[in-house]
Amino acid sequence: MRPRLVTTLALAAGLALGATAAAAQSQRVLVQRGEALVKQNCSLCHAVGRDGASPYPNAPLFRELSKRYPVDVLEEALAEGFTSGHPAMPEFTFSAERAAAIVAYLSSIQVEPNARPQRR
Repeated sequence: MRPRLVTTLALAAGLALGATAAAAQSQRVLVQRGEALVKQNCSLCHAVGRDGASPYPNAPLFRELSKRYPVDVLEEALAEGFTSGHPAMPEFTFSAERAAAIVAYLSSIQVEPNARPQRR
């Protein structure tokens, strides 16, 4: 192989690895932001981590939300104003960026990420 071609290929590979590392770092930051948001806004009633029980016994465990809903569709609901049928739960509206962070976090903790939501 020509030295110039080898240098070009090495540079391209390095850029690709750098872009992949940057994307992974960006995803980690997004997940961390989402975790902070759910801890701040939701942990009073819900188990928001990978283990533990919900402080409010009827509040769904966030790590099992994929059993009820496709988690990725929650992003739109969070940005438009999320309400539940439970009268004690406040309505939440998050910016698009915060909603994306919350969904990234929720997706990262699902115990059954490919679960099919149960029909109600």
